[in-house]
Amino acid sequence: MRAAKVTFRRIGGRKRIVLPDGSLYNPETRVSVDSPIVRSLARAFRWRRLLESGRHASINELAKAERVDRAFASRVLRLTLLAPDIVEAILAGRQPEKLTVRALLEPFPVEWAEQRQVFLEVDLGA
Repeated sequence: MRAAKVTFRRIGGRKRIVLPDGSLYNPETRVSVDSPIVRSLARAFRWRRLLESGRHASINELAKAERVDRAFASRVLRLTLLAPDIVEAILAGRQPEKLTVRALLEPFPVEWAEQRQVFLEVDLGA
């Protein structure tokens, strides 16, 4: 299952972000988010893209280029395995209080249903 992507469209001479549901992103309605978690997610997906594109041939090479420990790079890259609804909840600021960067960097199940049991005790649809 692929996560829906946002797109950019020129409207009235300005580039606007079009959300997966077709609505326009409005920064005034933006929810406050946990920046360390969001930064970690962004880093994880950027690093994955660097590996998949062939820019870096291995995690070792990536870690060296990014000036981080290989083990840390591996833990951060694991965040790309999170269930899409968990990622969306984090980006929307709806994650439970116990879902911290530290908790996410610990080993977690690969199965999405198990991740939801481990990380979420609240309804993400709020």
